[in-house]
Amino acid sequence: MSKTIIITGANGNLGTAVVKKFLDQDYKVVAVDHSGSHLGFADRHPNFELHGIDLSDEAECKTFVNEAIGLYGNIDCAVLLAGGFEMGGIDTTDTAQLRKMFSLNFETAYHLARPLFQHMMQNGYGRLVFTGARPGIQLEEGHNKIAYALSKSLLFNLAEILNREAKGKNVTVSVIAPSTIDTKPNRDSMPDAKFDNWVKPEAIADVLSFICSDSSNVLRESVYKVYNNA
Repeated sequence: MSKTIIITGANGNLGTAVVKKFLDQDYKVVAVDHSGSHLGFADRHPNFELHGIDLSDEAECKTFVNEAIGLYGNIDCAVLLAGGFEMGGIDTTDTAQLRKMFSLNFETAYHLARPLFQHMMQNGYGRLVFTGARPGIQLEEGHNKIAYALSKSLLFNLAEILNREAKGKNVTVSVIAPSTIDTKPNRDSMPDAKFDNWVKPEAIADVLSFICSDSSNVLRESVYKVYNNA
């Protein structure tokens, strides 16, 4: 029986690779993004649907999750990729920037994670994955991107809290922490970098596939540092 997965940020450079990976593995993919401009390959796929919900709206997110549960019965996995990035050190980062990054990187994940985690706990099974970042673990790397690093660090803390609550159940909350992802925008902005050291979207998709597979059943409290050589 195929599993159902929710993927946010589905139209992004990473999201498209993740959507393709899970469709290839016969998942029912419930994608979330405001555009499907890069998802043409999935447009007519029988196991794909795209929703343009506002992830900053907690009530809308809860309704979306409840409707998905009503339609499919179980949501087995959720990969929450949506977020944002902004540079800025202590000299330029005001509280408005902190709130912006907090909303984009933490609240958008929390608004879905809350109803999804409760659903998974009731079912006794689920795989919930947050998208962290290396500066969210190694905070010294966030000196020039303070708001971004702090907002991402909260996802690691939330995962730890939820995993404590899920102890004894087959429900896990994992965090992936990619280094620089090999995408065209990143290549364009850093033309002199060593691209081979970066991590490809397809490699991250492979890690996410493993997390959501039965092969990961014995793992708990997992943080996946997907750095390659960057």
